[in-house]
Amino acid sequence: MELPGLAFAVWMFISLCGPLYGYPNGKVREVCGSMMPHHGSSPRSSPEHIITANGTEFKPGDKIEVNLSGPDFEGFFIQARNAENWDSPAVGSFILADRKLSQLLMCGHTKNSAVSHTSKAKKKFVKVYWVAPGDAPKHVQFLATVVKKYKTFWVKIPGAIVSQPNAPSPTRPFHKTSEAVSTSHPVSYLTKPFNASGCGNTKFCIRNPSSCDPESASCFFLSFRQEKSSVLFEMSGPSEGYLAFALSHDQWMGGDDAYLCVNKDHHVSISTAYLKERSPPVLDSESALEDVSWRLADGVLQCSFRRDIHLTAHKGRFNLDAGYYIFLADGEASEGGLIHKHHRQPLITSETYNITGLPQDIGGSRSPQLIKAHGALMFVAWITTVSIGVIVARFFKPVWSHSYLFGKEMWFQVHRMLMLTTVMLTSISFVLPFIYRGGWSKQAGFHPYLGCTVMALAVFQPLMAGFRPAPHAPRRQLFNWFHWSTGTTARILGVVTMFLGMDLPALDLPDPWDTYAMFGFVAWHVGIDVLLEIHSYCLIRKVEVIEDDRIQILQSLTSAEAEANTFMAFFFFPPSLLFQGHLFKQIVLAIYVCGNIVFLIVFLVAINQI
Repeated sequence: MELPGLAFAVWMFISLCGPLYGYPNGKVREVCGSMMPHHGSSPRSSPEHIITANGTEFKPGDKIEVNLSGPDFEGFFIQARNAENWDSPAVGSFILADRKLSQLLMCGHTKNSAVSHTSKAKKKFVKVYWVAPGDAPKHVQFLATVVKKYKTFWVKIPGAIVSQPNAPSPTRPFHKTSEAVSTSHPVSYLTKPFNASGCGNTKFCIRNPSSCDPESASCFFLSFRQEKSSVLFEMSGPSEGYLAFALSHDQWMGGDDAYLCVNKDHHVSISTAYLKERSPPVLDSESALEDVSWRLADGVLQCSFRRDIHLTAHKGRFNLDAGYYIFLADGEASEGGLIHKHHRQPLITSETYNITGLPQDIGGSRSPQLIKAHGALMFVAWITTVSIGVIVARFFKPVWSHSYLFGKEMWFQVHRMLMLTTVMLTSISFVLPFIYRGGWSKQAGFHPYLGCTVMALAVFQPLMAGFRPAPHAPRRQLFNWFHWSTGTTARILGVVTMFLGMDLPALDLPDPWDTYAMFGFVAWHVGIDVLLEIHSYCLIRKVEVIEDDRIQILQSLTSAEAEANTFMAFFFFPPSLLFQGHLFKQIVLAIYVCGNIVFLIVFLVAINQI
């Protein structure tokens, strides 16, 4: 009875994992465009195999023999493409010479437009026939991806070129050597991760988190090393889309000298760009970069390149012997290499640095100092001062009713001091984002709207308290209700606003633990509140019962007996019980304050580390 379900689950697992673990059966239609195996590693740079053809010219309908040969290999993938544009669709169709070794595939809308292996059996030679279509380009080149072993493969090995009779010369040179990306400079492949050796001594390094190991899969790393009149750049980090850095005259995006490494169909395109305000980067048509190399492995993108310190002929490129703010960003890229806006705040240095000056090894923060201060002050106000102030006002009136501080009851003075502190911290914190942004932020969703509402309620509370009626005035109950409802609304909105703010790009606390921690704080506060409510109710009920019993006992005695049993009457009187209840409340308050401080420290440490 269970076999059909098990078989279906196994089939689904194999189907879904196919693109990840390779294609031993040669069904590789998923990579028709990139010709890149999904083997979790980077391709080799120097091909060991060659692709030949038995002719150099063709006419529509001609059949040309194509051969792939070289040392033993397990898999292959052959296509014909426009020799002047490797990114164009496959051209023409193939006919098999040996169905045991090869099979036909459909790429795009052209039937039999590619050939691949049928098994992992080792082979040295493959022969197929290519049939020229009627709409073929003037020049056609045969390309092959060859897999020697799972982690050893070459992508888009350039092969023989065939041309139509009397075809004009190509508009740009043909690819004569293996080249993974369409750039104007030769490309090589890195073989291992970068390392921090020399950081602060021979090269300028930026690491996020601070002092992280660039060989780890969670470290963003950027280094600059001056070599005579040029600078060697190394950049790596966990990204399936793109990594980018920019040199800027200020801490705002716009008018910057940018460098992008983009994962484009499992190849990395490395280019320079100019950032204009908050619009997408404008890529340069000509590259000023040399010694370009890259690597994709285990979810980490690496790229390395070199450029001259002075580039007077390239508009938008800054001289590298001056001081700049340095941005480091990452984000997603869609198929074809189109980059999307980074989903979190870029790392931005706190001051300008000259990358060709004294080598340094610095960390970086993805959150500006003003935004960090904003978050820290709000956490202090709404996790500690306001929460403790509410508990004191709600449950400690009878506990501290006979204790005085500066001429007023202690509970009232403590409550007022904590609430005024909350208003002061909230007010200071409120203006910091406006100073940082220079105005209203349109990128923060509902957070600023709710924040303004909380700020208004926080200011309204003490103003309303200044006009409170006397304790026994007729309108005192109405004031109490308004005071409670305004404060409760502010607290609820404050927590919601913090929930929304924690995941904004400018702060972006580690997810998902920040949400869990905030839920934990809410549960902690509600739990203590409920515990004290239950305790107060039970204490009142117990006092009422004991008082009733005392009255009944005293009523049953004569006057002389009552005078003779004053000790017994005192024993039944509630003060000792009230003392025990008040002591319990004060112990709970001490525990609550300690718990709130723990939550506050957790959030402040997280803010300091981002």
